[in-house]
Amino acid sequence: MTIISLRLAVLMAMQGLAASVAPASAQTPLRLTSQTFVERVAADINGRPRRIVASARQAAPGDQLIVILDWRNDGPAPLRNVVITRPVPRGLEPDIDDSMMQMSVDGGAHWGRLEDLWLSTPLGGVRRAVPADVTHIRWPLPHAAPGQSGRLSYRLLLR
Repeated sequence: MTIISLRLAVLMAMQGLAASVAPASAQTPLRLTSQTFVERVAADINGRPRRIVASARQAAPGDQLIVILDWRNDGPAPLRNVVITRPVPRGLEPDIDDSMMQMSVDGGAHWGRLEDLWLSTPLGGVRRAVPADVTHIRWPLPHAAPGQSGRLSYRLLLR
């Protein structure tokens, strides 16, 4: 990956790259905001490892990005069966430990946990999907009362 495409991937992740909300109805009053940080480990004055969270503007290959996604139902009615979907830009690999997170490796056509997703190989076979294959991630929100808010966070490895 070139430095230009690497920086583009970081900028897309930082700007929330088309965070989408897919409700059961056509419109949703769900408000989304996101922030992206980089987490690094550095030694403190005593030589002990210390985690530092900083602006993601200076992210480099191997860095862990932390994306914090805040949501709020600004509407007068409860929302049911809302799904928050985020694309995973090329060059970024999601941490798949969140049990509520669903993944897609085909642009959002099919969803599931990574261990349940398979990809076709060029020679006609199939293989298990790996984190580098993930194209989109999503979280279902079964119910969001008026005024209710929440926070999702996830990590991405910058390759």
